[in-house]
Parts: sequence; structure tokens; C-alpha cells
Amino acid sequence: MIEYQNILTRVQVKAPAYPGVPLPSGPWRREGPPFFVYWLGKIGDTQVGPFYIGTTGLASLICGFIAFEIIGLNMWASVNWDIVQFVRQLPWLALEPPSPKHGLHIPPLNEGGWWLMAGFFLTASILLWWLRMYRRARALGMGTHTAWAFAAAIWLYLVLGFFRPIAMGSWSEAVPFGIFPHLDWTAAFSIRYGNLFYNPFHMLSIAFLYGATLLFAMHAGTVLSVARFGGERELEQVTHRGTASERAALFWRWTMGFNATMESIHRWAWWFAVLCPLTGGIGILLTGTVVDNWYLWALKHGVAPPYPMVFPEVIDPATLGGVAK
Repeated sequence: MIEYQNILTRVQVKAPAYPGVPLPSGPWRREGPPFFVYWLGKIGDTQVGPFYIGTTGLASLICGFIAFEIIGLNMWASVNWDIVQFVRQLPWLALEPPSPKHGLHIPPLNEGGWWLMAGFFLTASILLWWLRMYRRARALGMGTHTAWAFAAAIWLYLVLGFFRPIAMGSWSEAVPFGIFPHLDWTAAFSIRYGNLFYNPFHMLSIAFLYGATLLFAMHAGTVLSVARFGGERELEQVTHRGTASERAALFWRWTMGFNATMESIHRWAWWFAVLCPLTGGIGILLTGTVVDNWYLWALKHGVAPPYPMVFPEVIDPATLGGVAK
């Protein structure tokens, strides 16, 4: 019998709507009356709203909408404005960057100019949203850890679409907008530069990716397993004996000899997650600018063995004796 293996939130606390802690005076207020959604309460807080938009939030949403419209309308135009084909082929449609002949110049709209424009507004939207996150954290008296974690992802985004194309001298090196087209770009990128798997920074990025996944899963499993003791109330319990937090710490001390605290596990997970895009961006930035072929680089530095001679060497018949001149 499975006893208290809670995956969804089992208890929903219903209380009067709470607008949140007071904010410093300013031109923007929290907007919209709060309401409750039962099914959202299954996975988190059942209260929705009120919302704070703010100047940077509004600017970010406007820029994001413009980028979304440019990409979507160009994809729609590529199927001759056929709505059925647009929906049907959407995963394969793309807005491509300029061709190599344009270098870093601004090309005509239909030859990559739309891609540049969409990239500008999308980048502006992302950076404005980062600024919004930073300012909201400050206004609430929080640390800015979330904003800097988001900045790590922005670093990888900028490397792919801005820093590396500039270093290579061509916007054509950037990633197209589209679902499958950007995956195709990734595969072609790896093949063109001798297999990205031999890139040591790519190796680090994948290690941090899997490591962060494992750390978050272990922490989530640990807290859920002590939820019967109120384990989600971590900060209230860390200094008390016989609590869920102490049981969770004892579990890891007994099973792995390592006593993680309710703070240290989050620091480990934060660093693992942040280092994934940071190291990945370094690896992408070095590709084509410093290293042209990662497999040959790996051979030179003893990272990869040479391919074995499976087939006999091919001999040019013209070099054999008795061949008519």
C-alpha cells in the first residue's frame, strides 16, 4: 500500500485575498482584483493576482509582442498566407538570418532584415524583463539571485545571436527563429565544427545540466517525503529538533555521509543551474573563432582517440607496377 506519496498539493489553504507587502510609493500600483483557481491550487498557490506591471514590464511586453508578430507574420507569408498550411507546417517554418554575403551589414527586409528587426525587439524585451526582475526584487527587499540566474541564460542567448556572429563577421552565423529549424541549425553547427561533444566547455555545460537536474530532483523528493511533517516550512524548522528539516538532513547524512542544510542545497542547485548556460556560452563563443574542429582539437590534446582502421587502406591503381602508361 502506497502511503502518503504526495505529488500534487493535497491541502489548499483558503484565506482572504492578500495583496502583498506594501510597496514604495510610485506611479504604478498592483492591478486587478485577486481571485482563486482550484486547479492552480493543486500545483501551487490558489490565489491569482493582483499583478504589478510597471514601466519596464509594459515596455518588455510591447517589445516581445512586436518580435512575436514579426516572426509569426513572416512565417505566415512563407506559406502564401494560407492559415491551414501555417498551422500544419508551423514546427518547420522559420525566419532565417541574413545570408553570408551581407556580413554584418543591414540587409533588405526580405533577405534577413526582418530577422534583425525581430532579434532587436526580442533582445530588448528580454533585457527589459531582466531589469524588471531586478527592480522588483529590490522593491521587495529580496536578494537578486533570480535576476542573476536569468542573466546566465541571457548570456547564452546573446552569444548565439549577437556576440559570436559579430566575432565571426556575419549575421549568417546566428540561429534562425523556428522550432525544428533551430534544432537543424544545432545539428549542422556541431557537424561543421567537428562534433561539439568534444568541446570541453560543452562537456562542462552538460555536466552542470544533469547535475542541476539531479540536485533539484533530490531536493524536491526530500522535501516531499517529509511533507507529512510540514517539511515545506523549511525556515521555521531548521533550528528545531525532531522536525521535518532535521529528518531530511539526517536522511542524507545516513545515506551519503553528507549533511546538506536547507540553505546549502539551494546554493548548490543555483550554482549548478547557472553554470550550465555560462559554460555552454563560452564553448559556443570559442567555436569557429578559436577552434575550427573540436575533434582534431581533442585528438591533439589527448581527449579523444583516433578512429580505428576498420577497412584496409585504399591503394591507387596507378601506383602499382605493370600498369600501362
